Amino acid sequence: MLSARFGAPLATLALILATSSLQAQVDTGTILGTVRDSTGAIVPGARVTISNEGTSFTQSTTASSSGNYVFTPLRIGAYTVEVEQPGFKKQRKTGQQVNIQQQLVVDFILSPGEVTTTVDVSAQAPVLQTESGSVGQVIGTQSVNDLPLNGRNYTFLARLTTGVNAGQPNGRGLNANGWFEANGTRADQNNYLLDGIDNNSNSVDFLSGAAYVLKPPIDAIAEFKLQTNSFSAEFGRAGGAVLNASLKSGTNEFHGSLWEFLRNDALDAADFFQNATGSQKGAFRQNQFGATIGGPVIKNKTFFFADYEGTRIRQAVPQTATVPTQSEAASGYTNFSDLMALQTGHLTDANGNQYPIGTIFDPATTTTNASGAYIRQPFPGNSIP
Repeated sequence: MLSARFGAPLATLALILATSSLQAQVDTGTILGTVRDSTGAIVPGARVTISNEGTSFTQSTTASSSGNYVFTPLRIGAYTVEVEQPGFKKQRKTGQQVNIQQQLVVDFILSPGEVTTTVDVSAQAPVLQTESGSVGQVIGTQSVNDLPLNGRNYTFLARLTTGVNAGQPNGRGLNANGWFEANGTRADQNNYLLDGIDNNSNSVDFLSGAAYVLKPPIDAIAEFKLQTNSFSAEFGRAGGAVLNASLKSGTNEFHGSLWEFLRNDALDAADFFQNATGSQKGAFRQNQFGATIGGPVIKNKTFFFADYEGTRIRQAVPQTATVPTQSEAASGYTNFSDLMALQTGHLTDANGNQYPIGTIFDPATTTTNASGAYIRQPFPGNSIP
């Protein structure tokens, strides 16, 4: 019988071993294709090897009897694909970019020749993808970094996709946090994923508009895909769209970034009302700063990536308030004679008597006139005894 002090560690180890074979596929892609010869006949048994150009990760397979091969799931990134078969020249295609949930077709037509001869082929992927019926758009690293984003919130870029718009106007400012509606569905019916993990708030924050749990810095995002229709059943949940984001990872080369974004009232123009009244601009200072870094721990084997972002906001909030007058404070809040001096205009009672606005009436003097209307007399000097 195991003692209690060994039970918890062994249970944890068992859980790790039990789950080590699971693979998240929602944020990955696929490379597939067919190997043929110059006459169009299939080439079965050809050896196909892929290599990640960033990490040098390699994987090999053999084409089936129908000449087809498949690599899945694959981490997003650029790959080199090589095919070799005795009696044919080795053929290699570089720069094959795999995006989130993409089925990238890389076909080969081998030419007769020696295996020691390598043919490099440069070709771009077709614009129209026919392997999947999913409707959506991939927003890549360059777009995420280069497009202007107020607040550096990548979810605003989802509105660039066809069929997507900002949420309906409301009085709570939810759209200021990146809310969007896809194909007319409600904004809170979207599904947020980060590196294949559920990133949805258990209870949508209708006060701040945050439907997601974690919002990484845009410099840490490799790309994201917004799928609006006909996406795979593995996603589930969403009645609207699926916002599937993937973070950057380390490669064999060190890479990173350092940033500081500043907003300051000294650089801002006064608004219309401030100009009209000649009032001073309120203080406003916003700093967003951070850094990312990634690289190898052990080249070709182990990599790391880290990011940090901080936000500091100092803002003056204009408020209108009143304070007690000297007479009110000195009298223990019984003398309100100053109230009448601060007001303009008069009020009229049921008998036609006029009193300055701010007059306090004595409820003990309540009477009724001939028409049954209530009449009260003011406290002398507007001071409560």
